[in-house]
Amino acid sequence: MLSSEPQATLIDVRTRAEWGYVGLPDLSELGKEPLLVEWQSYPSMQVNDEFGRQVAVALEKRGFAKGEPLLFLCRSGVRSQAAALVMTELGFEPCFNIAGGFEGGLDAAGHRGTIAGWKAAGLSWRQS
Repeated sequence: MLSSEPQATLIDVRTRAEWGYVGLPDLSELGKEPLLVEWQSYPSMQVNDEFGRQVAVALEKRGFAKGEPLLFLCRSGVRSQAAALVMTELGFEPCFNIAGGFEGGLDAAGHRGTIAGWKAAGLSWRQS
């Protein structure tokens, strides 16, 4: 969808720590960048009460219009689902949750990023 829909926007709702240490989706081949807005803040993991407003302001700065697709991403698909629901309630739709997230669930060895999610699917990503 990110490649076929010119205005589709990826919103990564993980924490700054995750962006820095785990990596980020690389959308440069599509001429896009993910929008980074924390759903919860590390280390307290307190829900960001300003999330909806912050996303709306950032989308407006990008020239986004309601009715264009929003795709939400977190580590495994839980936080991003909550974020997608909030944005839908605020009138932004369609909103999609990337169910496997960036890293997916744990494999038999207790590691993420190997059995599901953005990384396991071989989609482009980078680390800082």
